[in-house]
Amino acid sequence: MPATTTLKLLDGLKARIAVVAEQTGKPPHAFMVEALQMQTELAEWRRQFVNEALLAREEVDQYGLVYDADEVFSYLRARLEGKPARCPGPTKL
Repeated sequence: MPATTTLKLLDGLKARIAVVAEQTGKPPHAFMVEALQMQTELAEWRRQFVNEALLAREEVDQYGLVYDADEVFSYLRARLEGKPARCPGPTKL
């Protein structure tokens, strides 16, 4: 069941929301709920991305294995062009 909350908006922001909501064919309430949902998802994705990056850094610190970006890009370019290519392997730092 939806919970009720109150937002205190500056007059200028409230007016801008009303204009944009009308342009998108939504009532201001629906526009704000959608905006809050989108920002929440973005924050969650960003947090997940950072967590995965930190884990990857720990893995590199632990094992010292990395891929050379130039080799990876050359491999991908060749594959996209339909040319045979040797898959790059990890190298030790």
